[in-house]
Amino acid sequence: MQTQKISNKRHRFPPPIIAHVVWLYVRFNLSLREVEDLMLERGVDISYETIRRWIVKLGPLIAHVLRRRQPRPGDVWHLDEVVVKIAGRSYWLWRAVDQHGVVLEEILQSRRDKRAAKRLLVKLMKRWGFVPKRIITDKLRSYGAAKREVAPGLDHWSHKGLNNRAENSHLPFRKRERVMQGDAG
Repeated sequence: MQTQKISNKRHRFPPPIIAHVVWLYVRFNLSLREVEDLMLERGVDISYETIRRWIVKLGPLIAHVLRRRQPRPGDVWHLDEVVVKIAGRSYWLWRAVDQHGVVLEEILQSRRDKRAAKRLLVKLMKRWGFVPKRIITDKLRSYGAAKREVAPGLDHWSHKGLNNRAENSHLPFRKRERVMQGDAG
């Protein structure tokens, strides 16, 4: 983890410890108190509230550094959507994953229609700068309609069983969701 961009100004702990704490939280889907306990076992006494502040402040910076290191994605993209509840309302988390399991893009939409699928495809192609060889989706017809508008020549496989790569990419999200709800089990 790079720490040269994390300033030591107004922090009691050195940048390597701060970077390690944020990395633990993000990488292993741990709760704030679990990270606090792990650091206490190493002899570093940090409150969970301090950890939360570091994650809010430095999480986006560290995510940006990690994103810059990403290699070019594969040329087969798996697209999928999953329903999530936020403040009692249902939203759709649309996600794209390449054949290696790397998450390429995520967007949150209130609808599950052609417009939302088109937005995901356009955002993907704009971000990565190329059209993939093939996209693999579940049976949702919105993907086909969006693909016809955005990239008509793109090879599209629509099959329930072929999309396991994208379905599995939702598991860490669901695990974090359970931790936050207190159902870690």
